[in-house]
Amino acid sequence: MGYKVAELDLLIVPDGAGLDSDHWQARWVRQLRTARTVEVWELAQGGDAARTAALARAVAAAERPVMLVGHGLGALAIVKAAPALAGARIAGALLVAPTDWNLPAISQVLARAGFPPVSSDPLPFPSLVVASRNDPLIGFETAQGFAFDWGSDFADAGEAGHIDAASGHGPWPEGLLRFGVFLKTLAA
Repeated sequence: MGYKVAELDLLIVPDGAGLDSDHWQARWVRQLRTARTVEVWELAQGGDAARTAALARAVAAAERPVMLVGHGLGALAIVKAAPALAGARIAGALLVAPTDWNLPAISQVLARAGFPPVSSDPLPFPSLVVASRNDPLIGFETAQGFAFDWGSDFADAGEAGHIDAASGHGPWPEGLLRFGVFLKTLAA
């Protein structure tokens, strides 16, 4: 039971600002040979449909079962694309620090990017939401609610900010450990 990282294609979906070279996702891409980045926020002109299509193409091109790894707005992009990915070879999704689209500043950015509100429907694949108790972009209880709605497991990251390089989570070894435990829970 479970997967090893080498048995999966890891599709890393960064936050809307792109991927800082010190961010844990960038480190994973450099360190894990089956990981690659899927930039969906560069496609603002095509809106939500272009982001979903880009993610669907990346999943279709995978050689192994897919593990989606999203951070911030990248986690929301995965959730938005989930209905279009139903039936694909997706082992699961790690959704770290999903951004609260109901925050006024965030909802304005998302509206300009052609990103309609995210569904609260259960995801068609196993998932784990990791959230911080002091993330400025989502309240802890809101993150727990998202996890419940999406049918996701939930992990409390403590007081970890937005779980990015700016909050001191460049390497984020705890995240890699949580990820490994999550992989072991999945049906291979």
